[in-house]
Amino acid sequence: MQNIIFQIEGGLGKSIMGTAVVEGLAKKYPKDNIIVLTSYPAVFLGNPYVHRVYSHSQMNYFYQDVIENKQIKAFLHNPYQETSYITQSEHLLETWFAMFDIKYRGEQPQLFINQREIAFYSKGFISQAKKPIMVIQTNGGAENQQIKYSWMRDLPVQTAQQVVDYFKDDFTIFHIRRNDQIQLQNTIQAQGDFRALCALISIAQKRLFIDSFAQHAAKAMGLNSVVCWIGNSPAQFGYETNVNIMANSETRKPELQNARFTKYNISGDPLEFPYNDESEIFNASTIIDKLMLV
Repeated sequence: MQNIIFQIEGGLGKSIMGTAVVEGLAKKYPKDNIIVLTSYPAVFLGNPYVHRVYSHSQMNYFYQDVIENKQIKAFLHNPYQETSYITQSEHLLETWFAMFDIKYRGEQPQLFINQREIAFYSKGFISQAKKPIMVIQTNGGAENQQIKYSWMRDLPVQTAQQVVDYFKDDFTIFHIRRNDQIQLQNTIQAQGDFRALCALISIAQKRLFIDSFAQHAAKAMGLNSVVCWIGNSPAQFGYETNVNIMANSETRKPELQNARFTKYNISGDPLEFPYNDESEIFNASTIIDKLMLV
């Protein structure tokens, strides 16, 4: 028996996608121990394919416990550095599997959150809800990032507020956001640890997300969502079971002097903004129509 060391670098959404890779590794190495290195160990709790999960910030005695005098196989590479990722020629999961020489059989992200957890964490949200629950995530990115709103990924504030105002009379709208992210009127801020937010997502009647962790978490729990896309593509980062709304066509030529291996910086470099105004990115009426249908 050997230790299969699987490292994930990047954000929470990428770790959730990485659960599909864990399943692929388990199928290829069914008798071995899969050990995950991630910044978000809560994603892998309860996962039957995982022997141990380590946080990048807490790896005391990792060498002695996992590597020294043991047979190992290490999968530490980043799929974002692969040709197929840079050329956007296939889904990230296909790139990830191929990079590790694993046959991709359509594995999807999975979260293993038990019903007791959902019941426990849901109480706080349900106690605030006087109507059916709608949950939204309009902004992504790391905590304390310099640019609070990324035009490349985030839902424009004006558009998001129009959607909220349309549904506010029929739904209690929870807005997944940190204190350093933009607040919308007629919403309740949703905070908590990762698994608590997953419980909220699981009890919501409607879900509106961007390309960030919530859309991956919903998929990993078998739930479909309406997801808005700007700089990234659902063909690479999304799921066909969702209702994916693409941004309107660009209205001006962007300045790309800072572009390297992707066309746009996910942080939303203002220099690269390819519209005349944020109101041109989405039509709020389109988002509302799609939410009415799901």
